[in-house]
Amino acid sequence: MKTILLIKNKDTHPASKIWVSGPHLPKLKHWEEMGANITTKNGEVFYKCDIIFLGVKPGLLNDAINDCLNTLPPNASSKNVLFISMLAGVSIDQLHKAINVLSKDSSVVRIMPNTPMSVGAGVCLYTPDSSVTREQCEILEKLLSSCGIYEEVSESLMDAAGPLPGCGPAFMYIVIEALADGVVKQGVPRAMALRLAAQVLIGSGEMVLQTNKHPGLLKDEVCSPGGSTIYGVTALENGGLRNRATLINAIEAAVLKCKELGKK
Repeated sequence: MKTILLIKNKDTHPASKIWVSGPHLPKLKHWEEMGANITTKNGEVFYKCDIIFLGVKPGLLNDAINDCLNTLPPNASSKNVLFISMLAGVSIDQLHKAINVLSKDSSVVRIMPNTPMSVGAGVCLYTPDSSVTREQCEILEKLLSSCGIYEEVSESLMDAAGPLPGCGPAFMYIVIEALADGVVKQGVPRAMALRLAAQVLIGSGEMVLQTNKHPGLLKDEVCSPGGSTIYGVTALENGGLRNRATLINAIEAAVLKCKELGKK
């Protein structure tokens, strides 16, 4: 998803310098149509690139690295690259153990992106290992800035905080769908209902970010005495939405699954 936006934003990185690898060439054709280079050989990507994004399932990490070894061009010498891992739950130490068979002195950054990055409105957390230079971080930040906002965190927070940006969009899509259903029930066309519901979430988020006010205070500012909003809020309270355990448990379930994936 990030590669798509980097290709679209020519000022960030030229598509001609981007390589995309996958096991099935026909599924990579859309990358080629956007100007990127495609291959089924991970070793070719390793040989051609100085920054490599790892976007495989956690359990396939070793397979991806072994494919690098097996598909390196003849007489290719070892090189150090910056590996940027999107693998949920896989620690920097685990990444180094896997990568060491390919390159012993390469640096590693863990990131947790989300799907809205593909439209330039995402959130991405990142945590570098001790060997990553400030210059390398700045290169990564430049790439991420074209996809939304980013924030550096300690690795101890990556598994705890990562599921919020990573899984949160799915939770919000449920909210958007439910809000749209509410006005569809009142006779509003579905397409209009979805546009309005999506923009309400966008605007509400921007209010929190730009005003720096607590969400509870912003909610109070919308609720006039005896007005329609407070009646709607009461219905939400009665329906259990304010039972924060529901959303808290959703994040906790995602965190626990993330950690489980890292152990496989």
